[in-house]
Amino acid sequence: MLASFLAAFFFALNATCASHSVRALGTLRANLGRLLVATVLLGLFAHTVGHGFTSASLYWFFLSGIIGMGLGDLGVYAALPLLGSRLTVLMTQCLAAPIAALGEWWWLGTRLTGLQAFWGLVILLGVAVALLPSKASPPHVQIKPIGFLFGLIAACGQGFGALVSRKGVTVAAAAGEQVANATFGLNAAYHRILAGLAFTGLWFLVLHLLKRAPKAPVPRPTERRTGRWWVLANGLAGPVAGVGCYQWALATTPGGLVLPIAATAPLLSIPIAFWLEGDRPSRRSIVGGVIAVAGCIALTLNR
Repeated sequence: MLASFLAAFFFALNATCASHSVRALGTLRANLGRLLVATVLLGLFAHTVGHGFTSASLYWFFLSGIIGMGLGDLGVYAALPLLGSRLTVLMTQCLAAPIAALGEWWWLGTRLTGLQAFWGLVILLGVAVALLPSKASPPHVQIKPIGFLFGLIAACGQGFGALVSRKGVTVAAAAGEQVANATFGLNAAYHRILAGLAFTGLWFLVLHLLKRAPKAPVPRPTERRTGRWWVLANGLAGPVAGVGCYQWALATTPGGLVLPIAATAPLLSIPIAFWLEGDRPSRRSIVGGVIAVAGCIALTLNR
């Protein structure tokens, strides 16, 4: 469970770094940049301290990366301009957890207790209370129905990506590998990131050939100077530390428990944004955060 909370924290820190890097360099450079940073750092770790490409679960984690960090991330980026950040995050986080839990029950036979399922739903309720748009806090974009399809794709990518990762863990454990440690999690993260980078790079190459690649914005001088540092921070916080802890958590804990805790990342990003950018949280986001934290505590006690 500690790994789940660490993953949520690093994903929250990653959100702030990502917004700065996208603003400075655009979606294409920021996204590929963070994946390149993560691939190099995780690759160095995997081929020295870790087990490189020798794991029995190698292809399962490749598939997980294509689904989660390829299709899932593309769904997020497609949904953002059509739904806004709040609805996109809400759909992705709150649908991914039940998708992973139901899939793991059907495919791997992993069942959650009634209390575990209940407290997981309480966490997602807190996330919904904090992020759901309202009249007082409407979306900053014009909502388009097609955006919900992309939001569903993003949620399925995250949920099924976690499910395939869990399958990879069972395969590795059956082969006698030590899976309940951070080294295995970082090595699995390397496999996922590598597959995600290949898929995303191929996708943007196709868009470039079709002349439909997103154009980078014209950054201000200050943003241009700091953009590369934000990309480095984005890669370290999200794909390296965040995904590493996420895979570590999935190696020891069912996805139906890991994903609700990881879903609190948007709530953890609120105090981070206040600290780094002076963005004051709303009263409703604080109430939602309290509900989610209470659910996390109860879920941990019922582990």
